[in-house]
Amino acid sequence: MQLIVQFDTTGFDAWKADYDAHAETRDNAGLTMLQMWRDADDGNRVAVLYEVHDRARADQWFRQQAALKGATSAQFLKTA
Repeated sequence: MQLIVQFDTTGFDAWKADYDAHAETRDNAGLTMLQMWRDADDGNRVAVLYEVHDRARADQWFRQQAALKGATSAQFLKTA
């Protein structure tokens, strides 16, 4: 299962430094980052694709990100 999360940042560079500093938190949430994209028209909007190893922990992690880090949407996906 995969998860795509959209982040609206107030400044990509500072957000990315903070994101990188919390790799262990994502690991503990059962997430492995697969890909990160920046919006072509707004470099402060970011989308991140994760491999999900534990949906319940990933869902809890997203709720924390929504409250603290500007995560605005999440979608769990399965390969068709």
